[in-house]
Amino acid sequence: MLSVALAGKPNAGKSTFYTAATMADVDVANYPFTTIDANRGVTHVRTECPCLDREKHCGHEHCHDGKRYVPVELLDVAGLVPGAHEGRGLGNQFLDELTNADVILHVVDASGGTDAEGEPVEVGEHDPVEDLQFIEEEMDLWLASIVERNWESVERASRSPDFDIDEQLTEMLTGVGATELGVARALRGLDYPEDPIQWTDDHREALASDVRARTKPIVVVANKADVAPPENVQHLKERNEATIPTTADGELALRKGVEAGVVDYDPGDPDFEITGEVSDDQRAGLERIREVMAEHGGTGVQEALDTAVYDVLEHFTAYPVEDETHWTDASGQVLPDAHLLAPGSTPRDLAYAVHSDIGDGYLHAVDARENRRIGEDHELSEGDVVKVVSTAN
Repeated sequence: MLSVALAGKPNAGKSTFYTAATMADVDVANYPFTTIDANRGVTHVRTECPCLDREKHCGHEHCHDGKRYVPVELLDVAGLVPGAHEGRGLGNQFLDELTNADVILHVVDASGGTDAEGEPVEVGEHDPVEDLQFIEEEMDLWLASIVERNWESVERASRSPDFDIDEQLTEMLTGVGATELGVARALRGLDYPEDPIQWTDDHREALASDVRARTKPIVVVANKADVAPPENVQHLKERNEATIPTTADGELALRKGVEAGVVDYDPGDPDFEITGEVSDDQRAGLERIREVMAEHGGTGVQEALDTAVYDVLEHFTAYPVEDETHWTDASGQVLPDAHLLAPGSTPRDLAYAVHSDIGDGYLHAVDARENRRIGEDHELSEGDVVKVVSTAN
């Protein structure tokens, strides 16, 4: 399952975002290091279900009138403070957890109401743009420290006649969550000595920074947008194009309203409807959330998740079926499964996403929309419905 990690300094709203996105019970409090042990849960990204192209909607539990919700892992761990890469706060624990994340949501207190340590201050007193830089620097220095600790083994390996520095660095960095493609692209873009003994700290830090940027992309969650000065959000957007104004508190209130049966709302909708009895104070609070949603097109929680997976990682959703005519599995469930795939994925990749045995026994595939066989090297795209024929079927 694709993994999304929440990063940020203490008290920026990571745990509130996590709770709103997963509806899991976690500690949410107004003090640093509310989260000590990592929270792992399941949230969903939203896309259009292919059932919209049929006469009847699929009725899947994760499809709400054609809004399909596809599961991803969401990870929330302890907040970062300056010096985290040296173990300050709970930094090492947090940074180590990031090694398995595919993309990072950096939750920032856009209101400027918490300082660099996560302690409350007056709204607007702290510049949230400073938080962006320190998180990136901490991640870069953490990765550089890992490279430094392992450099002696690279130098020893260089004594072998068949030594290849690119292969050695790839092996090292994929061990801490980098991808082979990301390392290869970073190495192509850097000027460095072939002999590892000639490398300097500057070489290692440049490599770490480039690899981190390529393999741990960041989406900025400009949280507390409901109380943030507008210029703060604008400055964050200027610093990072992938910045989503967000009110995690607002999203959590709406989800609790849905659970209580007094609000009609699907995550990612631009508005909601009050359908039950609420107090005057509750109604006033909901109307304030509505004003923020009208300004930003929603609460931002679902948009941040969707941006991370569909836009930044460029993944897409494909749907395997057994019956290409009715788009069902063996039990008659329409569009039973949805899989997130990386760009360039083929029918065989989808087969492996279903099960390793299906992939090993792959024979051919059928495009269920067109009812035609497709080649093994055919690149799938968003919304494809595919019958995979395998010896393991």
